[in-house]
Amino acid sequence: MVKLSVLDQSPVRAGGEPRQALEETIALAQATEKLGYDRYWLAEHHGTAGFAGSSPEILITRVAAATKRIRVGSGGVMLSHYSPLKVAENFKLLENLYPGRIDLGIGRAPGSDGLTAAALAYGSEIGIEYFPTKIADMMAFLADEPPVTEPFKQVRATPAISEMPEVWLLGSSDQSASYAAHFGLAFSFAHFIAPEACAPVLDYYRRNFKPSESLAEPKVSAAIFVICADTAEEAEYLAASRDLWRLKLQYGQHLPYPSPEEALAYPYNEQEKRIVAANKANRFTGDAASLYDRLLAFAEDSGLDELVVLTITHDFEKRMRSYELLANVFELGKREQAA
Repeated sequence: MVKLSVLDQSPVRAGGEPRQALEETIALAQATEKLGYDRYWLAEHHGTAGFAGSSPEILITRVAAATKRIRVGSGGVMLSHYSPLKVAENFKLLENLYPGRIDLGIGRAPGSDGLTAAALAYGSEIGIEYFPTKIADMMAFLADEPPVTEPFKQVRATPAISEMPEVWLLGSSDQSASYAAHFGLAFSFAHFIAPEACAPVLDYYRRNFKPSESLAEPKVSAAIFVICADTAEEAEYLAASRDLWRLKLQYGQHLPYPSPEEALAYPYNEQEKRIVAANKANRFTGDAASLYDRLLAFAEDSGLDELVVLTITHDFEKRMRSYELLANVFELGKREQAA
């Protein structure tokens, strides 16, 4: 059976506040745990009014404390900005606090504009070209082994752990897939960013995968954008918010999430209508029955046993309802009882 997990970007709605978005993150995590979702990932974004989650490590601590069973992790930490030692120590500490429940997802995208990315890396001359070395050093620090970077051979990350967090590499390109395959890491593809690349990138990862101490065989998931509602018409109505938000994002405007009414009242020109139509390829919308068939077909065609669901609506109750409907049609509650 296909497992369902959650990706939460802690979205800020138009007319709302970041504090409210973070409170909703906690509420959604508790609700989806009860519904039977497998894991809950927190995203990292900077320099945007649309997302409140700038530090997944801090949110993981809060979400894990508010839940009991669900795995909690980063979706992901943008390792290109940070010290591999610091990331390893953060997640070793989290693993000690919440044993057997922590995922460390890493990414190479900036999660921000270029200037903000430079500010995050302030004081360091290391660039994106060192990303593979950072992965190697981070994995060594997690495993309490000497890192590959020669000056740091005597450095060890603390505190000690008895079990490694699950390490995932997140991405939407064959470059990210190549790193995941080379280091023998699990790979989660960002379908909601680049749906057309999903099949070839996953195929590349599987063909080039090298077993590692932490993972013997390829392990993949896909992060997908979904809006499930009681009717297909309602789902499309709710998705109008995303259509306008993504259009504005392509214009470089990092705005709070608009309401459907605002989105439907927007005066799209012909070029913008074409952009919106093209962007619909990276979302799944509909009622529960139709989405069940579509998502199962997508998972089967892509060779996936896990889908990481990203849902954003202007109305938080509609967002909760979307996750509830999916959980019910996939019978996640019955699986939880059987386990």
